[in-house]
Amino acid sequence: MELTIDNIGEVDFDKGNGLIPAIIQDAISDKVLMLGYMNKESLHETFDRKLVTFYSRSRQELWTKGSTSGNFLNLKNIYLDCDKDTLLVKAIPTGPVCHTGDDTCFNEKNNIEDMDTKDFLFYLEKIIQDRRDFPVEGSYTNHLFSRGIKKIAQKVGEECTELVIESMDDKKDLLIGEAADLLYHLQVLLTYKDVKLTEVLECLQYRHT
Repeated sequence: MELTIDNIGEVDFDKGNGLIPAIIQDAISDKVLMLGYMNKESLHETFDRKLVTFYSRSRQELWTKGSTSGNFLNLKNIYLDCDKDTLLVKAIPTGPVCHTGDDTCFNEKNNIEDMDTKDFLFYLEKIIQDRRDFPVEGSYTNHLFSRGIKKIAQKVGEECTELVIESMDDKKDLLIGEAADLLYHLQVLLTYKDVKLTEVLECLQYRHT
């Protein structure tokens, strides 16, 4: 279940003698970033500051990830497991997570360049959803959301027309660019209407069968 400041009392700290493991996952890429431990105080601190904060077992004190390196973990959501003794913390890192300088503590890459091309549309969907839920000043995506469905639908129509026009020519690079523009604006529209990309793919799959 999703954990909030209102139901934080559901967490069972007694099983771990006051500590609970917290699995940190990138809220956009879904990569597992690291594992840490929290106590009641660090969990409250995490909610209050929106920065992931742990309890250091070796130093026996609270520590906010990034307080020294500047590579903070910006909190998005926290989920409590079925036994109520483990946390799944979804966050957006501002830099490498591991003290070695790696993207994750498991020596995995966590950037767009290393992402499979087939996964990028889902990655883009999560970025657009994040812009919707947590607006960023100066973001073009947020500009579209602020204009509402009429503007977004208009942009999709414009991109469709531009794609058709380019398809009449032999300039492949321009056709690819317009197709990319259409896919982006279509995902903005779907997100605005709270339609998941998987729902569209399931529809296509159903028609295929």
